[in-house]
Amino acid sequence: MSDTPFQEAPFQEAPSPFDKLLGLRVEAASADRVRAVLEVTPDLHQRDGIVHGGVYAAVVETVASIGAQLALQGTGRVVGISNHTELLHALHRGELHAEATPLARGFSTQLWEVAVTDGRGRTVAHGRVRLLNHR
Repeated sequence: MSDTPFQEAPFQEAPSPFDKLLGLRVEAASADRVRAVLEVTPDLHQRDGIVHGGVYAAVVETVASIGAQLALQGTGRVVGISNHTELLHALHRGELHAEATPLARGFSTQLWEVAVTDGRGRTVAHGRVRLLNHR
């Protein structure tokens, strides 16, 4: 998306209260890519013992929002206006790895794509998030 090569850097911001509740750890973030990890615990299960679909949607929106916010370079804030997350495989335990990349960055909105994989690299969910840029 950008003309400059991706410079991966550790994410320096403190996690939000919601990120802490989920246990989401942002490992690296830039305006071109965000990577995060989530340890699957029973607290994230729905009643049948698999990860609740809302967890995937929350992770997808969170990592997309972080990247979109960084893309604004301090000129405003972003808010998610559309989240389309599809669940591909059920997961009981292990880690979820999320990676977000931009598909389109305009003046008023951005569109980000997120892949969520398990510890074996299998895609378990993916999503697209449209974000409104408040400048």
